[in-house]
Amino acid sequence: MTEGPGPRPTTGESGTTGTTLPGFAPERLARLALRAVADLKLDLTGRTVLTEAATGAYAVTPVLASLAGARVIAFTRDTRYGTAEEVSFLTGMVGLFAGTRHPIDIVTELLPEHVEAADIVTNSGHLRPIDAAFVARLKPTAVVPLMFEAWEVGLGRDDVDLAALRARGIAFAGTNEHHDLIGVFEHHRAMVGRLMSDCGIAVYGANCVVLCDNPFEPEIVDGLVRAGARVHCAGSLDRVNTPEDVDAVLIALRPGAKPVVGPAEARRIADRWPGAVVVQVWGDVDREALTAYGVPFWPPVGPKPGHMAILPSAVGPEPIVRLQAGGLKVAQILLTRPELRSDEDKEYLDELS
Repeated sequence: MTEGPGPRPTTGESGTTGTTLPGFAPERLARLALRAVADLKLDLTGRTVLTEAATGAYAVTPVLASLAGARVIAFTRDTRYGTAEEVSFLTGMVGLFAGTRHPIDIVTELLPEHVEAADIVTNSGHLRPIDAAFVARLKPTAVVPLMFEAWEVGLGRDDVDLAALRARGIAFAGTNEHHDLIGVFEHHRAMVGRLMSDCGIAVYGANCVVLCDNPFEPEIVDGLVRAGARVHCAGSLDRVNTPEDVDAVLIALRPGAKPVVGPAEARRIADRWPGAVVVQVWGDVDREALTAYGVPFWPPVGPKPGHMAILPSAVGPEPIVRLQAGGLKVAQILLTRPELRSDEDKEYLDELS
């Protein structure tokens, strides 16, 4: 989730709007953390993990590492989602219910010795950017698991200096979010359904155009079809061939230097499918242009440039818990000598060229 730069809040959003929902209760977060550690066979015994302590579902990150046997240093600070004191209390509560094996050292000032002690550094929001100066303090045997997939590199991410990591010989890898025991992409079905419902369109029976040019497509389309929608999918507006009666145009396009839906696209949508709602999933949308052409859109306020318009935590803490656990599993494997990694281990890695 870490409100920081990057194309997907999926991989680092430290905040969540779901903290008051019963599904985000500390007791439940603890159960989800315990289940993830067991399912992924997460073992970080004897390692030191530098990560963040944050709000909502991200409260589990230091708890996961502690349950796996690590010494944990968790950096936090006041944000619009909560104060450092509130984060510390939440982390403690989740850890208490989970029965963490080791104390979690929550710090509000990130000192050089914290970085230098780490065997594992997560690319979490409060720690970002992991720039060249940060990397220079890491010991050469440290590893940096990335809570995103390799294909996202080059889409505006500047939160980790991969060149600096390579130069120091520090191992890093992306996380296979499609892994059966992580399953982050599976939640995109529910996320798109949530967006549709929130904007007042029932998925069942809806006629939808999906514009998608990336790995989100299978889950988005499958989720809509399984829920009873008619779906016309293409990689761009030029390639859509569908009847005039369209309820929603879902945008899930890779962000670029300019909005993926600008004045030209807004005019074409208005002319071709009057009344259709533009539902932003990913890819920047020019809301002023849509308004000028009378095209309704959702959500009413856009996310930061390059970010998704809905967080995984909008459908519950599960995708965040599994992503964070998966990232720590990647770290465990990176700390294992390559010749000792099993085929099962390698399935968790999404290695960057």
